[in-house]
Amino acid sequence: MRTRVVIVGAGPAGLVLAHLLRLEGVDSIVLELRDRKYVERRVRAGLLEQSTADLLRATGVGARLDREGQVHEGFELRFGGERHRISTAELCGRSVCVYGQQEVVKDLIRARLEAEAPLHFGVDDIVLDGLTGDAPTVSCTLDGVPTTIQADFVAGCDGFHGVTRRSVPRSELSVFEKTYPFAWLGILAAAPPAGEELIYGIHDHGFALHSMRSSQISRLYLQVDPDERLEAWPDDRVWAELNDRLCQGQGKLNEGPVLERSITAMRGFVAEPMQYGRLFLAGDAAHIVPPTAAKGLNLAVADARILAEALASWYATGNRESLDDYSRTSLRGVWQAQEFSAWMTWLLHRYPGDGAFESRLRLARLRQLVDSEASAISFAEHYAGVSREFVRTAAGDGSR
Repeated sequence: MRTRVVIVGAGPAGLVLAHLLRLEGVDSIVLELRDRKYVERRVRAGLLEQSTADLLRATGVGARLDREGQVHEGFELRFGGERHRISTAELCGRSVCVYGQQEVVKDLIRARLEAEAPLHFGVDDIVLDGLTGDAPTVSCTLDGVPTTIQADFVAGCDGFHGVTRRSVPRSELSVFEKTYPFAWLGILAAAPPAGEELIYGIHDHGFALHSMRSSQISRLYLQVDPDERLEAWPDDRVWAELNDRLCQGQGKLNEGPVLERSITAMRGFVAEPMQYGRLFLAGDAAHIVPPTAAKGLNLAVADARILAEALASWYATGNRESLDDYSRTSLRGVWQAQEFSAWMTWLLHRYPGDGAFESRLRLARLRQLVDSEASAISFAEHYAGVSREFVRTAAGDGSR
């Protein structure tokens, strides 16, 4: 088989990249390890920055997003028994949209299949070769037939555990990692949300987050120990702790049956550079952020957009400058998102060994956030993704 770009991975990064390339007339083949049912049901983040939502709308895959997504112009911080609303719309002119990552994936898969563009699920034997030459190949089994795909480029969008990053010699990558000393216990509950926007709860017992997926489904999280077991958290204990941390003596959450539950590790990870020869890494294959600031999905889409523009430029002009700059351009935004996610994680969570001094430091920073307009504007710009757009503009004009 022959194509211009082989895209390994049918998550947000791979599917957005394939979609954008198709609109530019650049053919590609998408290969996914898992089956379609698994990919479309895989629950991940659900907070889309306005630029992410706008890109989906502008490229023809935003109809269901507009019908079912929930636009939020701000969020609520609760600490010390007080409630404070931060309005991103007023502070930086941007909103966010709550729309599950799996829903974005469904929309993109549907669009690709309707366009009759190549998309293969259940491909579990991918081998990459010739990445430093002019004609890389991808070998795998498609529909029971051993197949070699010749391509101009390979895009590694197959997540942290995927084959593409592992195909790069270790000597060619620098890896930066941080493991946080806690995890998130998340539940999906058949209960109406307690408010119209996200609620971040800071409490002596630890952090809690109240989100939603619809008018009848709530998504909630609790900070727990990294080695915590789900069996130790029956429904009654989960709801009691959520009420303590989020309501803080004022009112009560809407409770309901727990439909799903999971424990998510908290970590930061970046692999540099995000390219090796004719292989380009995007999304979780290149970087992981803690979920506190909900940047993972948005970074994946940003990577795909930058890479699609660079590839389209290559095919239109033969100029490889944008491709050679892909890693530098993407990493500026990636590291800014890492920094903000790490800072927000520190601000909202209680760390093991913290005493009264550390608690007062966090309280002082929270007070500054809600009392100082300048601090609130800076926070809102990072939260809504505006700051990364400034960074990308600087990278595009050659600023260092």
